[in-house]
Amino acid sequence: MDPRKVTDDIYYVGAPDWDRRLFDSLIPLPQGTSYNAYVIKGQEKTALIDTVDPMKWNVLKSYLEHVEKIDYIVVQHVEQDHSGSLPMVLSMYPEARVVTNSKAKELLITHLHIAENKIDVIEDGSTLNLGGLTFKFIFAPWVHWPETMFTYVPERKVLFTCDFLGSHLATSSLFIEDERLVYMGAKRYYAEIMSPFRTIIKGHIEKIKKLEIQLIAPSHGPIYQNPDFIINAYEDWISDTPKNIVLLPWISMHGSTKEMVDYLSDKLVQNGIEVEPYDISTADIGELTMATVDAATIVLAAPTILTNMHPMAQLVAYWVSILRPKAKIYGFIGSYGWGGKTLDTVKALFSNVKGDLLEPVLVKGLPTAEDYKALDKLAEEITNKHRVLGLLP
Repeated sequence: MDPRKVTDDIYYVGAPDWDRRLFDSLIPLPQGTSYNAYVIKGQEKTALIDTVDPMKWNVLKSYLEHVEKIDYIVVQHVEQDHSGSLPMVLSMYPEARVVTNSKAKELLITHLHIAENKIDVIEDGSTLNLGGLTFKFIFAPWVHWPETMFTYVPERKVLFTCDFLGSHLATSSLFIEDERLVYMGAKRYYAEIMSPFRTIIKGHIEKIKKLEIQLIAPSHGPIYQNPDFIINAYEDWISDTPKNIVLLPWISMHGSTKEMVDYLSDKLVQNGIEVEPYDISTADIGELTMATVDAATIVLAAPTILTNMHPMAQLVAYWVSILRPKAKIYGFIGSYGWGGKTLDTVKALFSNVKGDLLEPVLVKGLPTAEDYKALDKLAEEITNKHRVLGLLP
């Protein structure tokens, strides 16, 4: 296949993955994804930015068969969906030099066994001249690995951002055709792997806002012809201000916990708060993860099984704790049959979150009138805290 033109001297050689339905063996991909790679042809040198997941090597290879020579292979991120085909590219172009930073060099040696003498190490702000075109390298650690970097081509005003600003979306189009679809794919991707580093990401956004950019070319999803679209979305997601939303992941075995969820939801809605309930047993964990980006309050609801909290609810609590969302308030409601250690588990699982942990509401068997009063109190506490946060009048 002929490389696909992005703009003058810049070509797409990546691969959509229409059939992939799970990322990181965890997050569903309802629209698939893509592994983007780019060939940049200067007057003197030709470079490849990133490669593709090894499963799609045949696609990249079919493009590269039309590229006579590659002098440099820029590795912006070592994770295998971007660097996994590097050994095959080096076999195809044995004279090519791998260009990356020192941390990525270490990881390439350990993860892919790339020979050390094939790697040229650059520094933050370094440039590479291709002849008429220049690469400027911008280090962006913890997006979402410690070695990630961006590549900027000032002559074409194109910024290559690897995972940053990307979206899980397989498409035959190089550029965005449906911003809403891309928005959801980008939010899913941000929520899954970048939200724990949102404080650091604020600095990376400020870095790229200083550049003159016409195109943002990520390594997942289509290319942005309107950079402000995705930059503005990220600024919303990384802000410290949550929205007037209660996220309510729940699971129920015999109906008691479900009754509590329905009752609390109704009370919160009556108080002017948006509620997003997710049945943990059937929910798309990616959608639940996306919901953590905006919620001011997260209330987990679960029954006790044997002697402890339902294990699927424990998984969600653990997942939320490592995502470190901007939520300011946390709570727990649930039920039990005869006893157990659920409350101890709640305290342990939420010990690392930054926010107020409200008094849990745990009932034995079906909720009683007194239990519903406790839920009324919980709803009022959440409402008052949303009011203090300025989310309610």
